[in-house]
Amino acid sequence: MPSDAIVSPGRQPRASALVDSTPAALAVGSDRIRRHVSWWLFAICFMLLGMIALGGATRLTGSGLSIMEWAPLSGIVPPLTHAQWEHLFALYQRIPQYRLEHQGFGLAGFQHIFWLEWIHRFWARMIGIVLIVPLVVFAARRAIGPRLIARLLLFFVLGGLQGAIGWFMVASGFDPNSVAVAPSKLVLHLCFAFALYAAILWTAFSVRWPVPLAIARTPGAAWTRRLVASAACALAVTVVAGGFTAGTHAGFVYNTYPDMGGHLIPSGYASLHPFWRNWFQNLAAVQFDHRVLATLTVLTVGATLLVGLRSGLPKPAHDALMLLGWGVLAQYALGVTTLLLVVPVWAGTLHQTFAAILLSVTLFAMHRLRGARPSTIGTP
Repeated sequence: MPSDAIVSPGRQPRASALVDSTPAALAVGSDRIRRHVSWWLFAICFMLLGMIALGGATRLTGSGLSIMEWAPLSGIVPPLTHAQWEHLFALYQRIPQYRLEHQGFGLAGFQHIFWLEWIHRFWARMIGIVLIVPLVVFAARRAIGPRLIARLLLFFVLGGLQGAIGWFMVASGFDPNSVAVAPSKLVLHLCFAFALYAAILWTAFSVRWPVPLAIARTPGAAWTRRLVASAACALAVTVVAGGFTAGTHAGFVYNTYPDMGGHLIPSGYASLHPFWRNWFQNLAAVQFDHRVLATLTVLTVGATLLVGLRSGLPKPAHDALMLLGWGVLAQYALGVTTLLLVVPVWAGTLHQTFAAILLSVTLFAMHRLRGARPSTIGTP
């Protein structure tokens, strides 16, 4: 039996579950335990989706700078007395955001933005607890093997690192004349969140479905898998561009579609020197790049469907590709809607959250197609 197998005390795993000894086979024991572990990991992913949504809301409401202290343990308890509220409000009054944007909005206004950021941080702590406590229980019962334990412990450590990156990002908003966090640090925090989410979700898929679909001899299957991987790469770059669009507030400068100020390519696209600075600091270029990359992602998914739906794939893979197609169209429509409505909080939050959902669907399609092999590439 592979060293990372899930085992059920008193029961022998099915022989069919042992045929896949690849690194993806992180759970190959009884169906009952595999289901329990996979639902636990899916629950963590659902909580991470909530975390991504809360992160978008705190950014769009300017709430992220309301808590001036990083207290990983004691911070789980909110202010309970008027004196504690006054202390935190006095700290907030020292930073530029208060002086430049919220001068004189009072304790009630501070409490309004405080609670959203506090919930964001509290939710992060709950994710850590939901990960580590069942992990200890499963490990103590020897229900999961050492490889899966090591991977999940790594995720727990990386989750703590993500919290540190979040504080590193927030602290950049305390700089003189700054009313928001540095875009580059916002993108780092966002990308790390998406990467951690993707790693946990892929692990959950591998636990739930340890044996690949029998598609190795399906013509076009390998081409389809490569195209899905290309779509995943395009989506990843689009998310990075979206992070810079959010961090620089570039979504507020051109709110028409498909033109930008009456032009397909905005005037002043290359106004900064050296040229690469336009990709990160020129608002017109930042928004344009995000639009182009999103369109490229849609076209890549379209090519994937064109090849994959003609390849005779089994129904689970076929359905995953259909979900991918509908998902990318929904996300593109959300992006255009957010732009045309001049980035209201609800639309911006939904757009950021659905990007993670689209990533989920993309990874699901890749996982369903992992049985394809390059040697079986057929003519698409």
